[in-house]
Amino acid sequence: DLEIVRAWRFQVKERYVIFRNMAKYTVFLSNTDPAIAYGVVALSEPFEEVTRSELPVMVETVLLPFKGRIIYDVLLHRFNVLFGPGILRSLNESYKEAKARHGIVTTLPMPNEPKPLKLPKARPPQKPSVKGGQDNVLQVVLGLIDQFCNEHLNEEYAMLCRRMAEKLSRKRPSPLLKGSPNSWASGIVRAVGMVNFLHDKSLDPYMRTADIDRLLGTSQSSAAARMAEIKKMLGLRQFHHDWTLPSMMESNPLIWMLKVNGLMMDVRDGPRDLQEVAFNKGLIPYIPADRQQGK
Repeated sequence: DLEIVRAWRFQVKERYVIFRNMAKYTVFLSNTDPAIAYGVVALSEPFEEVTRSELPVMVETVLLPFKGRIIYDVLLHRFNVLFGPGILRSLNESYKEAKARHGIVTTLPMPNEPKPLKLPKARPPQKPSVKGGQDNVLQVVLGLIDQFCNEHLNEEYAMLCRRMAEKLSRKRPSPLLKGSPNSWASGIVRAVGMVNFLHDKSLDPYMRTADIDRLLGTSQSSAAARMAEIKKMLGLRQFHHDWTLPSMMESNPLIWMLKVNGLMMDVRDGPRDLQEVAFNKGLIPYIPADRQQGK
């Protein structure tokens, strides 16, 4: 028994999407970048009965090792998040990437070494397609973003995409100097769109990544590579509060979920003094009542 308890130092606390039931376990997909797929064994009843919802469902819990398997610590907090078709496609992609990288992790601690990936053949580095320094390249990227967002998206997307391009330009060395401005503009729009579910047909605006690349005059492979770099550099994920459209702040549950006295709660349901403390600490973007009053 002491050995079992001693092994709990390898616990993993995270937010997960309970993604899929398998024969021997249920797949928990971590809310990290890159995602990790854990094979978790239910305790006395199936997870769908514990969460009282069909899968997938977002939860927060602690995963524990137990006799060569992974279980959870009984306390499982469920988030009231709905998954549209676009989100489900993204979850499927994350699941496939997680399986390719580590497989399904069924013991803790997980192996230090990821599964070996087949790497593409090395290509010679691309030369910057715009002459001049990073300021010139940034202006070209911003011009492409402004034109694209004005014609196909909206001002909210233009604002976030511009901010992301400027943030990338401030890095040393600036990644914008590598590759074409068109591919960076497309990668930036893709990245902001990924956070805000631009690929979800139920939302407006909606756009496919292939159309973004085509309209910005770059190949899908180049744009996908730029987006992967951006995700890694900025730690992007869906529901990322720093890159959420202002109009979607209210519908993004992760912005408002805070731990208070050891329990997760939606701070919007708490008293105003609690909201003011959270706002002053930079944990929430605004006080909801003030927003409603136009302050």
